[in-house]
Amino acid sequence: MKIISGGVTAAKGFKAAGTEACIKYKNRKDMMLIYSESSCTAAGVFTSNVVKAAPVLWDRELCNGIHPVHAIVGNSGIANACTGEVGRKVCAETAAEVELLLNLPENSVLVASTGVIGMQMNMDAIKNGIAKMVPELSDTEEAGTTAAEAIMTTDTHSKQMAVEFEAAGKTCRMGALAKGSGMIHPNMCTMLSFITTDISICHELLQKALRTVVVDTFNMISVDGDMSTNDSLMVLANGEAGNPEITEENEDYEAFVEALFAICKEMARMLAGDGEGATALFTVHVSNADTKENARTLAKSVICSSLTKAMIYGHDANFGRILCALGYSGVIFDPEKVELTIESTEGSVLLYKDGNPQGFDEEYATKVLSAKEVIANVDMHSGSEEASAWGCDLTYDYVKINADYRS
Repeated sequence: MKIISGGVTAAKGFKAAGTEACIKYKNRKDMMLIYSESSCTAAGVFTSNVVKAAPVLWDRELCNGIHPVHAIVGNSGIANACTGEVGRKVCAETAAEVELLLNLPENSVLVASTGVIGMQMNMDAIKNGIAKMVPELSDTEEAGTTAAEAIMTTDTHSKQMAVEFEAAGKTCRMGALAKGSGMIHPNMCTMLSFITTDISICHELLQKALRTVVVDTFNMISVDGDMSTNDSLMVLANGEAGNPEITEENEDYEAFVEALFAICKEMARMLAGDGEGATALFTVHVSNADTKENARTLAKSVICSSLTKAMIYGHDANFGRILCALGYSGVIFDPEKVELTIESTEGSVLLYKDGNPQGFDEEYATKVLSAKEVIANVDMHSGSEEASAWGCDLTYDYVKINADYRS
């Protein structure tokens, strides 16, 4: 497997477009379309929030393996969440408009939205946006970038990635885009990610692969502890790479899972690092825990701690905040066995070991904590399991962004 340039148009047979539809914003792109002429197997993982947006309910039904899928249409600005029967009708009419203009079968278009909750959508604006995008569909890298930019809300930059790998002697590609900056908190964040691949794989294994990799990727990030109503991670596989369909968990399946994990991990890190108002990506790696689940719980507890996030923003080696977050995680462990080190591109500092604080240079520690990515390495010395989680610092700008987000 190797990383290549591009995003959702990197895989063979996929086209994309983005446009300004004036759904809520003006003078910026706010609608995107991803399309494959060949029918796709679709799989999805969605928010576990009890309050689910209309597009989530729509997409869950279409990702059941019964309906071949050809497209994903998405918008930013308005989430189409808490919108009742009107919102559900908007999903149906949006999909139908794409199907009409691209001459697609019924129930072959997924719908995604992100933005303000509780606002109704303007169907005329949506139809206008779709009409503008259909003739602009292209398989160029630029088209993929345009689509990625069109679903940004408070994101400071678009997020996309592509990889190339082998299956049954065939060269396969996988590309992705994602958006998300606030309301980011697992379990599957307002997080949307769409992945395209030209591999041929049955629905059962595509869904299994997605559920497998999401556990240690998207479900291990948090920006603010708020779980969105709209979280959607969907994969389309159109089979144009020409490999025999993967129907069992063989070497080709493992190669696919490896590529999918790489894509999801990097996209998750991009989302965490671009949290609203963030100045740094905060990574927590827990090693030598007694169980895998405990390692995950410990790592997530630290990245979700507001005090620890503020510590990262202040470049202050106040390691007691990390130990405190470990302690209230619910995992039982011996604090005197814990070893805590912080590191970055500026170096590393041992902060705590054998139940005692370690003498360290505060000025040097501040330098280490001032990098764009700060890593806390937590060695539990109680087993052999490990896990990583990703978050960001908590800044004044986070409050500023969210205090008047709706207006």
